[in-house]
Amino acid sequence: MLSVKAFTFSPVQENTYVLYNEEGECCIIDPGCYFPEEKEELKTTIEKAGWRPVLLLNTHCHLDHVFGNQFVRDIWGLVLHIHEKEKPLLDFAPQSGLMWQMPFDNYDGPLAWLQEGKTIKVGDEELEARFTPGHSPGSLSFYHEAGGFVISGDTLFNGSIGQTDLPGGDFDTLINSIQTQLFTLPDETKVYSGHGPVTTIGFEKMNNPFVKLY
Repeated sequence: MLSVKAFTFSPVQENTYVLYNEEGECCIIDPGCYFPEEKEELKTTIEKAGWRPVLLLNTHCHLDHVFGNQFVRDIWGLVLHIHEKEKPLLDFAPQSGLMWQMPFDNYDGPLAWLQEGKTIKVGDEELEARFTPGHSPGSLSFYHEAGGFVISGDTLFNGSIGQTDLPGGDFDTLINSIQTQLFTLPDETKVYSGHGPVTTIGFEKMNNPFVKLY
């Protein structure tokens, strides 16, 4: 079973996740570390725990979720895995960074395409890539059935949803993604979002004001 270590990075308060198994293999999802001390925190935490990074994933490629991709690449030599529809957002990220006065070194390495429904493995542990567009064209959520949790990126938050007024966003698409790909998971499933505190599928079904079950 995979366990979750969460970090909150950058002025945008983005949640970065490290998923690790009992053998010490780990997966880094959405490294949003921007400042040098944040990069050092991620590196030191992984090294002190004795984890071995084997996989780099982005739920989507908006600016705040990709700040640390190149750092992870430089330190551990990992290849970035994303949905193909996120490539334009990844390419645009440096320009977006300048607009927000947050310049950074964008990922400059090989890319591996993740297909919806694909099973990704961290050692013997499995993550299912669920296609959850709407906040961005190729957003993915990563579901670990054995651990009872999903990494939802900016698709679903505690009491809220991802914004849809960014390029490539669409409200109806986002709601459909939540209803068909997330709300079909067991109610007790923990939701680790791209921002804010952890929640559960059952709580969001009952309380999220943006999503109605039909």
